[in-house]
Amino acid sequence: MQRRQVITQAAIARAVKGAQAAGLKVGRVEIEGGKIVLYSSEDAPKDSASEFDAWRAKRDAR
Repeated sequence: MQRRQVITQAAIARAVKGAQAAGLKVGRVEIEGGKIVLYSSEDAPKDSASEFDAWRAKRDAR
């Protein structure tokens, strides 16, 4: 029988810290079969904005 993998909070913190140091914006962390999987917050699909919404967002950015 194979021994169960234990993932600690410290291991997750190291993974997130390393990803952030590499420039990744971490949006979600999942544990899959003994692996730590990091998802970028940039992976989320962007809502297609109308031309007016795009103009308004650009104008408010000032």
